[in-house]
Amino acid sequence: MAKSALGRGFGALMGDRKPKTSSNNTTVQKTTPGKPEAKTDPASSRDAVLNVPIERVFASRLQPRKHFIKESLEELTQSIREHGIMQPLIVRKSSDARYELIAGERRLRAGKAAGLKEVPVIIIEADDRKALELMMVENLQRENLNPIDEAIGFEQLIREFKLTQEAAAARVGKGRVVVANALRLLKLPQSVQIMVADGRLSVGHAKAILSLEFVEDMQAMAERVVNGKLSVREVETLVARKLDKTAHSQPKTPPAPNVHLRKVEEKLREHFGTQVKVKSSDGEKGSLEIQFYSKGDLNRLLDIFSVSIE
Repeated sequence: MAKSALGRGFGALMGDRKPKTSSNNTTVQKTTPGKPEAKTDPASSRDAVLNVPIERVFASRLQPRKHFIKESLEELTQSIREHGIMQPLIVRKSSDARYELIAGERRLRAGKAAGLKEVPVIIIEADDRKALELMMVENLQRENLNPIDEAIGFEQLIREFKLTQEAAAARVGKGRVVVANALRLLKLPQSVQIMVADGRLSVGHAKAILSLEFVEDMQAMAERVVNGKLSVREVETLVARKLDKTAHSQPKTPPAPNVHLRKVEEKLREHFGTQVKVKSSDGEKGSLEIQFYSKGDLNRLLDIFSVSIE
């Protein structure tokens, strides 16, 4: 199967189109506050860079990015005040004579803050799937989505378009394990997800915390990590002690697995993107327990095992 255009980047999905130029061979790409470029009729200039009223451009409901760094936006706003918007926004036409944003939400927000009346855009034709894919690729390749927004984007692709994890990964040029690990972060309590999104917790911290069974324990551990500025290794040690203590307080349960089996469990959790337990009394024989949380999640695991049920 040929590799998806998304795997080659944003420009590939766009068809590597180049903005059409005006009759004097000058491409309109800069919107200078107080000195707008001459307007162009959108209906007669498909694929050209056009200036449109900023109030007619609106953010898409499909946009996976939910968090924007205030300081970064302020820097971009100042730059736009001085130099205008140097790179056009990518939009598609809406049914109400407005334009739905596909790529460039930071530029749009900063442009509004800078007081621009118009913004340069390129209008493309895109259904919801292509629009979401373009948003994901732009964010992943240009703006470095935080881990939670990235996970939300993957979950959106899978849910809205009924894709498997493998198919979603292919659409954005990522490995399936990358997608599976990202989706695991959405199992964290909302308060802990916010800590990951704003950078107080790393993905390594989050993965260790995910080994805990109860929401209350995850929240308490996350707060302890942030307050104590603990390393990932320190968190892993604390989580292991917590799990051992829980195991010893429940005599009917099997003893905690040895270090080797813990490593096996972690690798399997990363591979399958869900909770996995390896049970063995002697390290030689035992059982493997893989959890699923919905019919769709079960079908995803069956796809990984290449099991087809007629």
